[in-house]
Amino acid sequence: MGVKHQKIEGTKIINEIDSTNIVKTTYDTADNSLIAEFKNGTKYEYEQVPHNVYAEFRLSESQGKYFNSKISKVYKYKKLP
Repeated sequence: MGVKHQKIEGTKIINEIDSTNIVKTTYDTADNSLIAEFKNGTKYEYEQVPHNVYAEFRLSESQGKYFNSKISKVYKYKKLP
C-alpha cells in the first residue's frame, strides 16, 4: 500500500492511493480540507485536518488503517455529491 502518484495544483495536494478502500485524496493547504474518494465511488470532505496529520497519513505503512483511526472518526465530515 502507499501513494502511487502525487500531483500539486496550487494549494491542493492530490494523491492516488494504493489501498483496499481509498482511491484518491485531495488535501487543500489553504483551508486544511481533505477529500477522500473511495473505491465504491463515494466522496467525503473532512474539515480542519492539520497538515501534519495528512503528512503522517501519506507516510503511514497502511493509509487505510491510519485514515480509519486518525481521520475518519476524528474530524467533522460531509458526503459530497
